[in-house]
Amino acid sequence: MIDHTHPLPVRRQCQLLKLARSTAYYQPTPVSETARALMRRIDELHLQYPFAGARMLRDLLRHEGHAVGRRHVATLMRRMGIEALYRKPSLSRRHLGHQSYLYLLRDLAISRSNHVWAADITYIPMRRGFVYFFAVLDRASRRVLVWRFSNALTTDFCLDAVQEVVNRYAPPEIFNTDQGCQFTSQEFTGLLTHHGIQISMDGKGCWRDNVFVERLWRSIKYEEVYLHAYETIGAAHQGLERYLTFYNQARPHQALDGQTPAQVYSGNLTTRLTAAWSATRQLFPLDLQDALGHQVPHLQHHRVQRLFA
Repeated sequence: MIDHTHPLPVRRQCQLLKLARSTAYYQPTPVSETARALMRRIDELHLQYPFAGARMLRDLLRHEGHAVGRRHVATLMRRMGIEALYRKPSLSRRHLGHQSYLYLLRDLAISRSNHVWAADITYIPMRRGFVYFFAVLDRASRRVLVWRFSNALTTDFCLDAVQEVVNRYAPPEIFNTDQGCQFTSQEFTGLLTHHGIQISMDGKGCWRDNVFVERLWRSIKYEEVYLHAYETIGAAHQGLERYLTFYNQARPHQALDGQTPAQVYSGNLTTRLTAAWSATRQLFPLDLQDALGHQVPHLQHHRVQRLFA
């Protein structure tokens, strides 16, 4: 996918393909067929039983005929970046030197686009190996605003994605994540505060705090990933791009009264722009409105097109 002999710089190729730069230079470590099968099954069980730790997953796997120990299951879980979602001491894997933030969404009414964005990282299995998948979700509309792949569980591919989505859309008021070290890092929190965004983080063991992203992972994996054995990162990229276009533009949601995320997202913004224009007409005198004429509606329409491009 990345052509190191092409005159286009590797960095620009990665930006166009929505890949972290480290992906272009990564040399994958071979993963055995047995380990890949176990990791895929662990991922499926984790989606069904998010409270299951290494011991419970070991027992579930043994009941299915897999001869596996708790330590091996725990090692694979760490490699996949998943852990049991239940309250226990020191559940979140944040860096001890990083600052954590309060959860700001409790009892908060979220009814408009770009009010709250949520983000997380999940594991995507392939036929030979796996990749990490990062996405930013608009909470009110469930629309996936940006996403990225990476071979390594680092901060840089998250930073690239957030910088792109903030530049493309208006920054949200609140950005919510878990307390993973990628999100508590000074680089990540500094980027958010630079844009005047309030930072919210899930409580330790409170998986329901980010339940909308967890539902997104379930939809992606059961409706796309588990139905295809991706041979390469390129194939995974094409499959996820196809599915997320369907998810945003065509897939109806019961929670959205049968509308798609794109319809709700654009509808919320259009309503707010119309209300703002109505308020402007009340504030300015009639002669100024006549002087503006058709220019403001034209600008309003241009703004809507830019937001939904």
